[in-house]
Amino acid sequence: MKKLLNYLPFHFLSLLIFGICAQSFYNFWQFGFLKLFLLLASISLFLFLPKNKKLTTLLSFILFFFIGVSATYFSNDVNYSTYYQHQLSDASIVVLKIHKVLKPGYYHDKYEVEITQVDTIKTKGKVLLNITKDSTLRSLQVGNVFLVKSDFQDINASLNPHQFNYKDYLEKQGIHQQLFLENRELKCIDFHSFSLIALAAKFRNKVQESIKMYHFKTDELAVINALILGQRQDISKDLIADYQKAGAIHILAVSGLHVGIILLILSWLFKPIERLPKGKFIKTIVVVLFLWMFAFVAGLSASVVRAVTMFTFLSVGLTFRRKNVIEFSLISSMFFLLVLKPMFLFDVGFQLSYLAVFGIVWLQPRLYEFYTPKFFIDKKAWQLITVSFAAQLGILPLSLFYFHQFPGLFLLSNLLIIPFLGAILIGGIAVISLSLLGFLPQFLATLYGFIISLMNNFVSWISHQEQFLFKEISLSFLYMIALYIVIVFASRFLIDKKPKKLMYLLLSILFLQSVYVFENYQKRTKKEFIVFHANRNSVLGKRVGDKLLVYHHLDSVSIKKVNFLTSYKIGENVDMVFNNTIPAFYEFEKNQILIIDSLGVYQLKGLKNPIVVLQYSPKINLERLIQSVKPKQIVADGNNYKSFVKTWEGICRKQKTPFYYTGKNGAFMYEMEYKN
Repeated sequence: MKKLLNYLPFHFLSLLIFGICAQSFYNFWQFGFLKLFLLLASISLFLFLPKNKKLTTLLSFILFFFIGVSATYFSNDVNYSTYYQHQLSDASIVVLKIHKVLKPGYYHDKYEVEITQVDTIKTKGKVLLNITKDSTLRSLQVGNVFLVKSDFQDINASLNPHQFNYKDYLEKQGIHQQLFLENRELKCIDFHSFSLIALAAKFRNKVQESIKMYHFKTDELAVINALILGQRQDISKDLIADYQKAGAIHILAVSGLHVGIILLILSWLFKPIERLPKGKFIKTIVVVLFLWMFAFVAGLSASVVRAVTMFTFLSVGLTFRRKNVIEFSLISSMFFLLVLKPMFLFDVGFQLSYLAVFGIVWLQPRLYEFYTPKFFIDKKAWQLITVSFAAQLGILPLSLFYFHQFPGLFLLSNLLIIPFLGAILIGGIAVISLSLLGFLPQFLATLYGFIISLMNNFVSWISHQEQFLFKEISLSFLYMIALYIVIVFASRFLIDKKPKKLMYLLLSILFLQSVYVFENYQKRTKKEFIVFHANRNSVLGKRVGDKLLVYHHLDSVSIKKVNFLTSYKIGENVDMVFNNTIPAFYEFEKNQILIIDSLGVYQLKGLKNPIVVLQYSPKINLERLIQSVKPKQIVADGNNYKSFVKTWEGICRKQKTPFYYTGKNGAFMYEMEYKN
C-alpha cells in the first residue's frame, strides 16, 4: 500500500479523476477548445522552466487535473459545432447509423444510433432509437444506415425520489434525446456500412446463426451468447435475477474474470515460445493479440475493452518482471482508459471491476495467511475462497449502495462455478469454432448445453434460498465512503500490525460511527409531505421521522409492489404504514392540506393558504378557489388529464399562484420545519 501511495501515476490518476468529476458535475470549463488547448500547452511549457522541485510537482498536479477536465470536455459531443442538435430544424432529414443493439423493452426494440448527417451537413452525436416491435420484420443490424425525418424527444428524468435515473445514465453515455419510429418510417440507404464494430457484429451474427442449428434451449443459447460473445440482450429477466441473487451475475458479463481466465490459458498454451530468442517478448505480443481478438469477437463492448486493456498492461508488466507489477499495471490501465474514455468513471461495471481486482491484490494475500493448507485440494479451495471473499469485500460497500442487497451464498456459488468456468469458456469457444466450420457433432452440442443448463439450475436453486439473501439494505453515499475508509485502514493494519496503523483504524471506525449518528439524527428529525407521481393512481405520503404514512386507493397487495415506494423506503431507510383512504383535508405541522378529487367537493370554511392537491381530474372553478383561499401551492398529480393540467397551469400563471405538476417536475416534496 505504501509503495502504491508513493507511485507517482497514482497521484496523477487521482487528479485526473478529480478533473473528470469537476467537469462532469459542475461544467468547470466553458471557454472553448482553443483556450483549453492554450492553457494545457502553457502549463506544459512552464514545467520545463523552473528548477524548483515543489513548483514542478504543483504544476504537474495542475496539468493532470486539467487533462481530466479536457478529456471530459473533448469527449462531450455537445461542445462541438457539428453536434446534430445545432443543425436541426423542424423539417430536417437526418441520416443515422446503428451503433449498438440494446436490450428490447416491452413495446419497442432499442438501438443506440449515431446521427451522421442533418440535411447536407455532416454531424456527430448519439440518440436512443425506439422501433415499434413487429415480429414479421427482421431486427436492425449494427452498421445499417437509414434516412428519417427528425422528431427528437427529450428523455424523461425519474419522477420519484431515489428511483433509477435513466436520463442521467444515458447522458453519461453521450445520449441526450430519443426517437420513436415504426419500421416503415426508416428508409435504408446502406446495409453494410463498414466499421470495426459493424464487422464484429456481423461475425457475431454469423456465429449465432451457426449455433442455432444445434437445438440449444432458449436459456442455454442466451447464456452461451453472454459467456462467449458478450451479448446479454436475450437473457430473460428471471435468469438475470437468479444470477444476481446467487451473487454470480459477473459470470454472465464478459469482463475481468473471463479475460483473466483466458490470459492464464493463453499464457500456458504459448509458454513454449519462451524458449526462443526474445521468446517472452514474442509470447506477450501473441497473447495480447489473442486477447484483442477475443475482445473483437465479444463486440468491443465497454466492459470487454476495459478488461482487455487492464490485462494487456498486466501482461506487459509481467514480461518485464517489475516489482508491484499488478498494482502498477492496474493504475496505468485505469489512467489510460480514463484519458480516452472519461465517462467510464461513472460506469458501475468499471467501478466494480477495479475495486474487485484491488480487493484481490491487497486483501487476498492477508486472508490466505489465516490458514495454512496441507493438501493440494484444500490449498486450491482455500485460494478460491479467499479470492472470492477479497473480491466481494472490495465491492461490498459499492454494491450495497447501488443494488441494496447482499447474497449470503456468494461463496458457495463462486466456489462451485468458477473452478469450472475456464473449462466452460474453452468448451464454448470449441463449440463455436466447430459450428462455424460445420464439424460440430450434435452429441457434443447437447453435452455442452446440458452443462450450461446444470449451471443455470444450480444458480436458480441458490437464488431461491431466500433466507440467505439480505434485501432492501439502505446505504448512503457518505456511509459507503466511510466503509471504504475502514476497509482500507483495516487492510493496512493486517499488513503491518503497528500501533500507528491501529490508531488510524480506530479513527476510521469513529468516523463511520459519526456518519451513522449524523444520518440517524437527520432521518429522525425529518418531516415532509409528499405527492408521488403515479400515472393512473394517486399516492400521497406523510413522513414523520423514520415512518412514512402512505395514503392510496390500491389494494393491499398491489401497493406493496409499487416500485417508487420501495425505492423511497430503501433510499430514506424508513418504515412504511399504509392507509387505503385519502382524506379530503388534514393538518400537518400547522400546514393545511386540501385534497380535491373527481367529485370536486370541498369545504372553504377555516381554510387559509392551504396546499391544494388536485387528483382524478376534478371539474372545479380554479379561479374562484384561488381567490377564496389564496393557496400557497397548487399541486396536480399524475392521475389528471393533461388537458386539465394545461388549463390549470394557465390559470395559476394568470393568478400568480405557484403551480406544480408531478408529471413534469417529479414528486412534490414539501419539507416541514422541525421543532423539538
